[in-house]
Parts: sequence; structure tokens; C-alpha cells
Amino acid sequence: MDSKPSETVTLIDNSTGKQVTLPLISGSVGPKVIDIRKLYAETGHFTFDPGYTSTGSCESKITYIDGDAGVLLYRGIPIEELAEHSDFPETCYLLLNGELPTAAQKTKFERDITMHTMVHEQLATFYRGFRRDAHPMAVMCGVVGALSAFYHDSTDIHDPEQRKIASYRLIAKMPTIAAMAYKYSVGQPFMYPKNSLKYAENFLHMCFAVPCEEYVVSPTLAKAMDRIFVLHADHEQNASTSTVRLAGSSGANPFACIAAGIASLWGPAHGGANEAVLKMLDEIGHKSRIPEFVRRAKDKNDTFRLMGFGHRVYKNFDPRAKVMRQTCYEVLNELGVHDDRLELAMELEKLALEDDYFVEKKLYPNVDFYSGIILKAMGFPVSMFTALFAVARTVGWVSQWNEMIEDEGQKIGRPRQLYTGTDRRPYVPLTARG
Repeated sequence: MDSKPSETVTLIDNSTGKQVTLPLISGSVGPKVIDIRKLYAETGHFTFDPGYTSTGSCESKITYIDGDAGVLLYRGIPIEELAEHSDFPETCYLLLNGELPTAAQKTKFERDITMHTMVHEQLATFYRGFRRDAHPMAVMCGVVGALSAFYHDSTDIHDPEQRKIASYRLIAKMPTIAAMAYKYSVGQPFMYPKNSLKYAENFLHMCFAVPCEEYVVSPTLAKAMDRIFVLHADHEQNASTSTVRLAGSSGANPFACIAAGIASLWGPAHGGANEAVLKMLDEIGHKSRIPEFVRRAKDKNDTFRLMGFGHRVYKNFDPRAKVMRQTCYEVLNELGVHDDRLELAMELEKLALEDDYFVEKKLYPNVDFYSGIILKAMGFPVSMFTALFAVARTVGWVSQWNEMIEDEGQKIGRPRQLYTGTDRRPYVPLTARG
């Protein structure tokens, strides 16, 4: 670990009176942490922390979040600045390497990624093994997990060059894999990547072009897609990222680790929140019904919840939501779409932010509040929303996985438990039971 303990904390075991002194470690920014690695050895006790809400599982230099202040930094750079001035390939380079690229480095990186966008031709046959109505995330879990069967030359995790190739392949091929999942679900032919297009442009082309006519990607929509990718590229030690790290700690190959991350992201509490926002807006139906549903949201005895408001981490305004709100307007203006959902969403946002209950609890709109409306306007079905999230988050997973592999202090993940089952008892023969 680069961080050095400068202070200590002393704990007292009230049952024995024994004292134990533990190091208090300071990071470069954020709260100090208590190093409890020797707690069990010295006290015979370990901590109980369901959901790991108060446990630091690793040391990382990649992403920092201050939920109280509404701050999200990629390698120290605010997400708002990256969304305004950068693009997704440059953000990928930053997350992977720690620094922004020079012009020459950016050109080479984009070229290297572009050269890996095609997938093995046999994968097309692999897709045809799925039902047409299979969820795109189910397809992506299977296909990404199967990549290790096609790319044997980049599964040695101890070889830095193979790790780099695997990282590039995953970042490059995930849009192709997701687009193929979409095309398969609607019965259209797969579209090959085009090396002349940028990352986000290429993805939109693979999703919406057909062989029988020319498809021109809208610059506004490409910019919006690129920005969505930037905003979702990484988010510290969330459920799917922690899953990737935990799987990777066993020495599993990178394709298997990222497939595990996709499976975790599929959960509605993680990657499906923007889908839930659309369903909520449909349930409300009209602006006149907003006060009714706001009252229901405040009623502890009512199961209704306002989706897209508040965040487990952010106790202030989600910094990504501000960017997404503006992007939402740009996309709808470009498409000439009159979306009742957007008007409903804006009115809901206004009313909720003026309500004392939401202000006191700091239930501000998060990134999911707007992203679902944008993706729906672009033409993506709701089933593809989480798949798009996976495309963006792949670079974060890969960056975190690489950092974990290179950490000499990393051990295989092995959480402890508080056992509350039956104590030791004898086996009862079948003939003696009841």
C-alpha cells in the first residue's frame, strides 16, 4: 500500500478488558480508514458489516466519490469537465493509464481499440443458440464469458502484455457484442463495425443500420451516446465492480471476470434503475397526478417509491445528472420528439425539489432519472438500457481488474460471516427419525 499509517485508534474489549491498537490510514482525499487486518488475530473478533457499507475492500487510485458534496472524479478530474471537454476513448485511456493522453497517444489508442472491434465469426453461430426473446443481458453474459474460448492468447493474467490485449479487446468488442444482441432480438442481420467511425458512432451504426440502405449517424446523437458512456465509465467500488474484483482475486481470466460483472449489473437495484424510472413515469401518467404520487412516496406504509431520486452514495445532487439533463434536451430537440415523459419528469423534479420532505432528505434526481428518457428517444428498447450501461462500464471494470492484479498486497476475497444457524448436534439415523 502507498498510504502510510500516521495515527492509531484503540479499541477495548469490554468482555475481557483487553485493548488493541489499530493503525489509522489516510488516503490522498476522503475519510481516514481503520486498518483492521490484524483485528481477528489480536482479539478473536471480526467485524459485521452487511453490504460492506463501512468497509474498504481495496486501495484504489482510479475513482473518487464524495457523496455529501456531489463529487465524482476520474483519476482526480471532475466528471463534469470530462463530459464537457473529453470523449469516451480519451476517458478510457485516462482510467486505464492514470493520465490524459497526448495527441499522439490518443490517436494510437483509438486506432488500437478500433482494430479489435470485430468479433470471431463463429460467435454469430453462438448467438443463434439463444431464443429470439432472450434478454440482451442474458446473451451478453454468455457471449462475454465465452470469449476466453476464442482468445486463448490473452488469458494469462500474469503477463502484462496479455492483460493489455484482453483489456483492449473487451473495451472494443463490448459495443459489437451488445449491438449484435439487439439485432438478434429484432430479427435483423448483424452489422459489422466500421473502422472509419468513432466509438459511439460505430455503436449506433451497428445498432440501427441495415445492409439495404445507407445510415448516417447524427452528430448530436453520437455526442449524447459518447457522453452517456463517459458518465457511466466507472463509479468506484459498486456491486458489479466489487464482483469483478472478487472474481479476479481467484485468478480467473479477464473475460470470466467481466461476465461476472455483467451478471451483477443486470440486477434491478444496480443497472436497471433507468428502466424503473420510465415505468414510474408511465404509472403516474399525467402531471395532474404528481402530487398524489409524491404524497404516496412520503407515506412509509405505501410501497410506491419515486425512482431516479436519491442515491446510495450521493447525499447531494448527482453530478452526472446535471450533464444528463442538458443532454436530454439536446437529443429531444434534435429528434423533434415531443415526449410527455420529459414534461412529466421536469414537473416531478420541480415539485419534489420544492417539497420540504425531499429537500430535508436530499433526494435529488440522479443520472438514471434522465438517461432512460434519452435512450428511449434514440430508439432503444427498455431491455437494452442495462446492456448500454455494461458497454460503458466495461472500461471501469477492466481498469479496476488491472489495478487489483498489479496490487502486491491483494489476496483472494474471502468475507467472514456471523453464523446464526444450529449449533453442533449429532447425526440421527433415518430409522430413528420421527
